[in-house]
Amino acid sequence: MLDSIQDYKGGDLTRNVEKVGSLDLIGGGQVVVQGNYAFVGHMKPPDGTTIVDVADPKNPKIVWRCRTDDGKSHTHKVRVAGDIMITNVEQNNRHVLRAGSRIPETRAMLEAEGREPSDENVAAALGVKAGMLPRMIEAQEPGFYEDGGFKVWDISDKSNPKQLCHVRTHGFGTHRFDMDESYAYISTEMEGYIGNILVIYDLADPSNPREVSRWHMPGQHLAGGETPTWTRYSHRLHHGLRVGDEIWASVWQAGFRVIDVSDITAPVTVAEHTYHPMVREPTHTILPVPQLIGGRRIAVVIDEEHARTPGNGQAPANLWTFDVTDFGNIFGLGSYHVSELDSPWSRTPGARFGAHQFTDHLEDSIVCCTWFAGGLRIVDVANPARPEEIGYFIPEPRAGHAAPQSNDVEVDGRGLIYLFDRDMGLDILERT
Repeated sequence: MLDSIQDYKGGDLTRNVEKVGSLDLIGGGQVVVQGNYAFVGHMKPPDGTTIVDVADPKNPKIVWRCRTDDGKSHTHKVRVAGDIMITNVEQNNRHVLRAGSRIPETRAMLEAEGREPSDENVAAALGVKAGMLPRMIEAQEPGFYEDGGFKVWDISDKSNPKQLCHVRTHGFGTHRFDMDESYAYISTEMEGYIGNILVIYDLADPSNPREVSRWHMPGQHLAGGETPTWTRYSHRLHHGLRVGDEIWASVWQAGFRVIDVSDITAPVTVAEHTYHPMVREPTHTILPVPQLIGGRRIAVVIDEEHARTPGNGQAPANLWTFDVTDFGNIFGLGSYHVSELDSPWSRTPGARFGAHQFTDHLEDSIVCCTWFAGGLRIVDVANPARPEEIGYFIPEPRAGHAAPQSNDVEVDGRGLIYLFDRDMGLDILERT
């Protein structure tokens, strides 16, 4: 690999991976593939969801795209099962806007310290630009944002999807989620709870999804008299992925949980493990490897590079392996890291570098991961104590962008790999 950006001469950086096709799509949060179509959720309004015909992966073609209703929401996640598509609806700039609730206490803190409680000093204390404060204050008004939730679509005609309903939940709305032909497993804020919880909806009538159950961690249900032992939203459901009668749930700074949904009306926690706060970056995704390895059940976990500052002594977010054979005795086995020397953009100002996400399904021990400025990394966990990189692809930054920000990855039934950038670009790849 290159030692620095000064050594970079242009082009994609790759090992054992070849580009088949690409599309200069506005960036986003998720790509999923069903049959000959890729479905992508865009990161920022007004871009919403796009459907791409990938029957010929060398020449992907957009067949449909939609815009968001207004600038208050983004719809950066998408899932598909049969002829039904679900897209999330989540408050745009949600963390910055929610921080507006801390403006009064921040002014008081500054005054107590003998400092001027000016907009500039308040903004600096909150880590935002001073020009954002009026919008942050406005966002605290009742009724400012009420659209959070998810939308259900009929996609029997890929060139003309029909919206069937908009389910409104609460607060920020829905983040990442899972679905199958029977149920939607939604990660969302709900009234009376702090942070996202799991809400399961029956999709028997997709025009009218019916809530069948909820799951949360103890301490989240404020209206039920529970008290969190953490601050603000550090412990919350990021998303859960269904595997058989289990949901494997990443819960941010609380590690991960395994939830038994054999009775869909009564989810039950059957396993939990956390490696925080020793590890600073939050848990993003967990899945078990489908096959036993050495007679043991192995899970793969990836953290998200969220707020690390290069040079502060903290390692970038990475991939972990755990032995989950005995839910009462879960323990770590190994880890996989990408060196900052492995990407010329690892310290590009304003760009993230470390891990983010792997595919939402595993077929074997090969795990395709996104690493923001580190691109696509393909890792074999057949020896879970020593995960091995067997390929990578770091896309050349698109015009107008200083670094790649590989955000999501999907593998289709043909073995083709879809790498979607947070800022711009969808690349279709294959292993060589």
